[in-house]
Amino acid sequence: MLEAAVKGTSRGFFTRYIFSRDHKVIGIQYFLLALFAALVGMSLSLLMRVHVVWPGQKLMWLERIFPNGAAGGVMTPELYLALMTMHGTIMVFFVLTTAIQAGFGNYFLPIQIGAEDMAFPTLNMLSFWITFLSLGVLLSAIVFAGGGPISGWTAYPPLSALGEIAGPGLGLGQVLWLVSIALFCIASMLGALNIIVTTLDLRAEGMSLMRLPLTVWAWFVTGIMALLAFAVLLAGGILLLMDLLGGTSFFVPGGLVVSDQLIKHQGGSPILWQHLLWFFGHPEVYIIIVPAIGVASNTLAVMARKPAFRYSSTVWALAGISGLGFFVWGHHMFVSGLNPMSGEVFSVLTIAISIPASVIFFSWLGTLWKGQIGFSTPSLFCLGFISLFVTGGIGGLFLGQPALDVYLHDTYFVVGHFHLIMGLGAVFGALIGTYFWYPKMFGRMLNETLGKIHFWMTFLGGYAIFVPMHFMGLVGHPRRYPDTTAYQFLKPMGSLHLFITIAAVITGCAQLVFLFNFFWSMKKGPKAATNPWRATTLEWTVPSPPPHDNFGGRHPVVYRGAYEYSVPGAAEDYIAQDDPPRR
Repeated sequence: MLEAAVKGTSRGFFTRYIFSRDHKVIGIQYFLLALFAALVGMSLSLLMRVHVVWPGQKLMWLERIFPNGAAGGVMTPELYLALMTMHGTIMVFFVLTTAIQAGFGNYFLPIQIGAEDMAFPTLNMLSFWITFLSLGVLLSAIVFAGGGPISGWTAYPPLSALGEIAGPGLGLGQVLWLVSIALFCIASMLGALNIIVTTLDLRAEGMSLMRLPLTVWAWFVTGIMALLAFAVLLAGGILLLMDLLGGTSFFVPGGLVVSDQLIKHQGGSPILWQHLLWFFGHPEVYIIIVPAIGVASNTLAVMARKPAFRYSSTVWALAGISGLGFFVWGHHMFVSGLNPMSGEVFSVLTIAISIPASVIFFSWLGTLWKGQIGFSTPSLFCLGFISLFVTGGIGGLFLGQPALDVYLHDTYFVVGHFHLIMGLGAVFGALIGTYFWYPKMFGRMLNETLGKIHFWMTFLGGYAIFVPMHFMGLVGHPRRYPDTTAYQFLKPMGSLHLFITIAAVITGCAQLVFLFNFFWSMKKGPKAATNPWRATTLEWTVPSPPPHDNFGGRHPVVYRGAYEYSVPGAAEDYIAQDDPPRR
């Protein structure tokens, strides 16, 4: 009997916490996976920064980790490129794409619309574990390929399609990279399908589409983008894998000679991969940033104690950004030999995205105007996000012009812009959600003092890292170079590299403050009130539905409408079958 009880307890633990179908558990699993991936990605970036400043520095511990890429403790150019590839891939897919959309989206979308769970709980569980497997496969490339592939996170062929003959890590490492990305695409499409169906079919009675919180709108339109965009990347990845392993020639042209060997491919086009990649890649920018916009808009309205300004305009702006995002991929290819007329068309469409983006920005200003904004940690991160959204977007106006992009494209200007708007901006969106929803997720409050220290160190440190990169790009500093000491015109940039690296270390230390606050507060933080921010979306104003029991059980609570700061006048009663109506 004792053995049966132990087995039953073990089975209950796995069904409740490991292979759970409860959307709240899965949301926390996604969030913790993204947190782990962020630590790995940040560590790789710090290694790269140290190497750029001190390219000949011997780090004997590095040789123990990468014996093939750091013989004698000195990082080789190939290892630098491998770290860059892994850093970019981990951060773009497993941190920025995952944290807000899959983590917070899974946890809060059903509660905010009054649903019991996601539409397909089993599919939801499966999508998380495929994502987990995808990250494991990617990290294995570091072990089995001595640091991973060196083709960059964009995996441009023919470099990525020729195997080990083209460089270290481009055999098994590149295969593992492609398998990982294919798995991630499948998981993302499953998750996107779940979010779309849940939003359309499981809304509470009385909750029309134009009464949805802005967070739900952001998750919904992002789900549509993900379903379309990741399908294209999956198809392209399969074709690239066939070139690498099957001898096909989708992306490899004829006549290539590598290491004195004639490559037996013909008829392929490397430009075709660029079209497929960036048809996914630019919507991916909005797959990352639109959920952050939704979280910031929702939280800002709560902190300002007033409805979001021009709610319906913001909804249409989110839809407009998401739609236009599929028509601007060519601005990543201005230097690839596009027809000049195509460049002009893509440039006009790129600048057109600034219109809905401006609508969202003025919605934020209107929300702040005469609002009773307090300077709690979520408020500070909201204001920081708005700052990053604007300053990062200004850089995009330069890169959207073909004449300027030809000069700036392969420089640090792109690195600074990309990280400021999509990297740091999306991270701020995730941190807004973390500080705002932590009381709901874990029942305790994060320490405000540590939170504000974390904000100021991250905000100032982020600007100190990425703004100088814009100036480095203006003087022509190339990106992806592991060592620039041989170039005379780049010697004055050495002091800037040192400044950026020091700022990166300080910013990294700020994340240690956050980690301590996050895990310490789970046990020692003050217990949270039911609604500590006095918010009025459903996750705060009505009891959370009980976890899905994994055996098809249902609970009796039925929600009917909700007051949302973003929708003035939408206050309605909710009715629980076991409780009398109440306000």
